[in-house]
Amino acid sequence: MAPRTHWLFGDQLGPHFLDPRHGGPDEDAPVLMIEARSVFRRRRFHRAKAHLVLSAMRHRAAELGDRVRYVQAETYAQGLAEARDRRRKDPPRLTVHHPTSRAALTFVSSLDQAEIEILKPRGFLLDHAEFAEWVKEHAGGSLRMEGFYRWTRRRHDLLMEGGTPAGGTWNLDHDNREPPPKNRSTLGVPEPWSATEDEIDAEVRHDLDRWERDGDVSFVGRDGPRRFPVTRREALAALRRFVSERLTDFGRYEDAMLAADPVMSHSLLSVPLNLGLLDPAECVERAERAWREDGAPLNSVEGFVRQIAGWREYVWQLYWHFGEDYRTRNSLRHTAPLPDWFLELDADAVTANCLSTVLAQVRDTGWTHHIPRLMVLGSRALQDGWEPAAVTDWFHRCFVDGYDWVMLPNVVGMSQYADGGLMTTKPYTSGGAYINKMSDLCGPCAYRPTHRTGDHACPYTAGYWAFLHRHRTTLSANHRMARAVKGLDRLKDLDELLDAAEDRGDHAP
Repeated sequence: MAPRTHWLFGDQLGPHFLDPRHGGPDEDAPVLMIEARSVFRRRRFHRAKAHLVLSAMRHRAAELGDRVRYVQAETYAQGLAEARDRRRKDPPRLTVHHPTSRAALTFVSSLDQAEIEILKPRGFLLDHAEFAEWVKEHAGGSLRMEGFYRWTRRRHDLLMEGGTPAGGTWNLDHDNREPPPKNRSTLGVPEPWSATEDEIDAEVRHDLDRWERDGDVSFVGRDGPRRFPVTRREALAALRRFVSERLTDFGRYEDAMLAADPVMSHSLLSVPLNLGLLDPAECVERAERAWREDGAPLNSVEGFVRQIAGWREYVWQLYWHFGEDYRTRNSLRHTAPLPDWFLELDADAVTANCLSTVLAQVRDTGWTHHIPRLMVLGSRALQDGWEPAAVTDWFHRCFVDGYDWVMLPNVVGMSQYADGGLMTTKPYTSGGAYINKMSDLCGPCAYRPTHRTGDHACPYTAGYWAFLHRHRTTLSANHRMARAVKGLDRLKDLDELLDAAEDRGDHAP
């Protein structure tokens, strides 16, 4: 009997998705890939993201050569119909790895199960059964990331020395929270890996231009030269460059921001990881080897391992564990729509330097690192009471590494505290003092981080106190927020602050 055809989604592009030794399809099984334009019709994605995904898919198809059938169709259903060999009495039988979104899994599961076999997920360290085992061990207790991270490290023997963590401690965050160096506009570390576009990139850009011209699709953001890997070879080169030349300085400035150096020492590997071009195991193992063999600083290595084996793995598992109704969680009852200036990435409309700078980074590249996402973009949404589902959709569409499984827990749980504390112990927002401490963004700003009211009032400082006032009753019961809430009683200008916040409305700060 001929092997089943294997269907590859656009975020399953690495060789490990075709490896029969690890639950993949039969060796040399025919491959099907479907480019569905409806994905871009339904939502306004960042133009650079559309370019990246299509370039990665078409590059993978070129690598697979005659083994793949690459179908361009309006929808996945039409693509499957076109892929069927109508000369045969029976339709071809398919295999497919468990998709990364609930919508895709629902579609795949709706197909005739005699025609398709859904294989286990790939591209993560743990399967769902292993995570269920950890949840069972913590029945009735907290499902916090720190405990999960330690469990995962033990299970995979990551940064372990026998039964104890390397260096004698699990968490080196205290070494990884330094502000940026003073009087420097950049960290001065070697540049990250950079892409060289080819004829496939030119073809993708031509198609996107034509689709926009014809009114078929609409994008946000700019599609500059491609910055991220789209092939396995490029992804491995990016990983090697990070580990050998940039990992050393990653840890200490992991939470810092510099206006002229948005990348700093970050790896930029979330994109190839989420496209499936890299396997998380090879990333953390290579970082650990850099510590054991080459003397890379443990705090930097542990910080990188925590991002992948801790947070990334945790978010993936919680996406499935919490269920579909997690999408509509809104414990703070925030219902304000996203303003047009934010939806259109109109950084020029914004006066606040931190927000204008970060929004311009998203507009121009579709990427910023985790602190601008959380403490500038997410904090603005939280302070202004924007609807969490709309904020989640914006992050999904506007970030090149954004997928449903990535953004749903990250935004609903971490950024917007819309799950009421299932993921985190407090809302993550702050006044301008934090941004001033951790960046060089406040110096040239028209606002002052210490001012709550007046012409120079920082929108983050004022917004922080307005947020605490709005949710005073709820946050007073949170042990990590109670002291901050009590601070409201010391503000003699609170009424003036609240009036100014109401007057601003949804105008760009």
